[in-house]
Amino acid sequence: MTLIPRTRSFQPPAHAPGYKSTVARSPSRALISGPATATEQTGPVFGHEVLGEHDNNLILNYTGQPAIGERIIVHGRVLDEFARPISGALVEVWQANAGGRYRHKKDNYLAPLDPNFGGCGRTITGEDGSYEFLTVRPGAYPWPNGGNDWRPMHIHFSLFGASFGQRLISQMYFEGDPLIARCPIVNTIPDQAAIDRLIAPLDMTRALPLDCLAYKFDIVLRGSRQTMFENRMEGL
Repeated sequence: MTLIPRTRSFQPPAHAPGYKSTVARSPSRALISGPATATEQTGPVFGHEVLGEHDNNLILNYTGQPAIGERIIVHGRVLDEFARPISGALVEVWQANAGGRYRHKKDNYLAPLDPNFGGCGRTITGEDGSYEFLTVRPGAYPWPNGGNDWRPMHIHFSLFGASFGQRLISQMYFEGDPLIARCPIVNTIPDQAAIDRLIAPLDMTRALPLDCLAYKFDIVLRGSRQTMFENRMEGL
């Protein structure tokens, strides 16, 4: 079967001075490609049975007491380039709390930590490739890139294939956030269509009345409709 070609023009340059970290991180020599080894392709693997009851509920999974913030549902499907569902995939997320602060010792933003919010969760995709998380809307936060740069509200996504060596990482943004267009990281992506695929639209069909809004974020692993990934720019 012929694979749908990748849209290589979507990929950001390795050296993007507006995103200052790339200046030191970008390679100074030509990249070398090496074949994947059997270890990378077949193991180690994750155990599906180790997931807990509330692993996909970031509101409760840290202490059992509800986190502070606007409750939201984030859901979608993981698909291949032919829109076929990817079942049994491990999906992990991590994010800042409602005030825009991560539970990390190096995060010194002035926003307070929420004692009941850990900021991470995981789930396994269903037979139809579906996943769902219950969480709070993360806050925007400043970062020392320029004089007054702010990261938009976002959630980090990690997807694993058959083993830990097969991992893709991306970020999900929220429809209507004015900071998306001002973010130096987002602006390294040269094609607006690629950026749009990282923005989750509001989904009122899944919103719970008097409880929470919902956002839909489908993830496509390869092909012309591929989601933008950070660690493997061309997908699996």
